[in-house]
Amino acid sequence: MNDTTTNGTEQPEDDMILAAANEGMDEAVGQARARTPEVNPLADTVAALEKERDALKDNVLRALAETENVRKRANRQIEDARLYAVEKFARDLLNVSDNLARAVDSVPEGSRGLMTEAVKTALEGVELTQKELVSVLSRHGVTAIDASPGAAFDPALHQAVTQIPSEHPAGSVAQLFQSGWRIGDRTLRAAMVAVSAGKSGLQ
Repeated sequence: MNDTTTNGTEQPEDDMILAAANEGMDEAVGQARARTPEVNPLADTVAALEKERDALKDNVLRALAETENVRKRANRQIEDARLYAVEKFARDLLNVSDNLARAVDSVPEGSRGLMTEAVKTALEGVELTQKELVSVLSRHGVTAIDASPGAAFDPALHQAVTQIPSEHPAGSVAQLFQSGWRIGDRTLRAAMVAVSAGKSGLQ
């Protein structure tokens, strides 16, 4: 009979083997649990919801940014339409302004003292009309291009018709033949000018 005595108590050998096996199994299970992370369904759900939230937040931010861009483009198009709607009409008025300016410039400064009061009044009326026209054009965004002698020549704003010696630096505007105008950022009509060749040809 295979019996073993422990602390004065007899215990069958099979029970001892079974107890050892159970103890080894418990130890193996404990080690397996230590190696395998505990699965938490709630944590997985929270992580999935946070990921969905971040994706929705990103979509909302993108939609808001696109909406803002559309609004800015629409405002810019409205402003351009308002500004450039008078472009053709303003272009037609430039000849009127030119004619008024030529009428005033054709009168020698020294001859004004020889004019009758009626002629002086008429000339002053032409000058006031020309100034008022320029003021009205300016209120609608149409402004004169700087083409005064000595101003830097800009091919986007000035049209060179000749090159002449002058006291102004070479490559700058030497003389204005016809005024130029712009509307907003666009050149409505380039100023017709002579470009300075410098002082080399001056006597």
